[in-house]
Amino acid sequence: MQNTVEISRFDLKFESYRMKSASREKILLSSISERGIEEPLCGVCFSPDERGVVLLDGFKRFRCALKLGFPAVPFVSMGRDEATGIMQLIRTSNAKSLSFIEQAKLVEELKKVYGLSLAEIATHLARSKAWVVVRVEAFSSMSEAVQTEIFSGRFPLYSYLYTLRSFRRLNGVASKEVDEFVKSVSGKALSARDIELLARAYFQGGTQIREHIQSGAIGFCLSQIKDEVGTGNDLNEVERVVLKDLELTNRLMSRLTMKLSNQKLESREFFAEAGLLASGIIRLESRFSGAIREFYARCGPTKCDSSPTQ
Repeated sequence: MQNTVEISRFDLKFESYRMKSASREKILLSSISERGIEEPLCGVCFSPDERGVVLLDGFKRFRCALKLGFPAVPFVSMGRDEATGIMQLIRTSNAKSLSFIEQAKLVEELKKVYGLSLAEIATHLARSKAWVVVRVEAFSSMSEAVQTEIFSGRFPLYSYLYTLRSFRRLNGVASKEVDEFVKSVSGKALSARDIELLARAYFQGGTQIREHIQSGAIGFCLSQIKDEVGTGNDLNEVERVVLKDLELTNRLMSRLTMKLSNQKLESREFFAEAGLLASGIIRLESRFSGAIREFYARCGPTKCDSSPTQ
């Protein structure tokens, strides 16, 4: 049931659990100034006469309303206690409304603060235990410094999940080194590709390039790195096609890894068709993996992969 709640009643204790985006908030501010708040905020209202209302969803709308001087906002309660509200939020959310890392942090809250086991969380959320474990493990591997940069919107989540975690897992990079890198490149509006190039140079390119990145000479470093790897103008047609296919494969593998645990994949017709496709991929898996490894060995070390001589 939708109610109207005064702005002053909201408890924002979970604001740091939700990711910020200055660009999206700017667009939302313009929309709300013209049409008002069209989607109610959500949270926990313990009792009708209690002053505190804990906000769980709608922090961007709340900040916009505050800037515009709204005295009250539309609100829907998701339960009478925080654990119930959190579980309801996760159950009803999708990839657009609640990101992977936001889900992970809220799951961690259920585990640590409310003492729920992984199996209990999975049952309450109507998700698989694997879905819960993936999020708990991702969150536990992330330092507080990295969390701060990601949730503030200064460092992209994608780059942490698919670039930095790979370096930690495959190259044995220490958590402190990851923190230093994230701090150095955060807030620079870099693309995922630029962050990947910088990360390879930072973790594999030796002391000099690392010091340049730490000092803030990001533009200079990117220019040097791109000069070394080339701009692609001298590639033949086959090489350009292969590079595009490799990039697409990388992106699709990352996307599928996230999507395959989604509990909304449930219809019999879907599994019948998806099972055939999956079996084809499994048959190709060994040959594909061998071909990629052999090709990677052919690529040889680049200047960013080897230590400098001076």
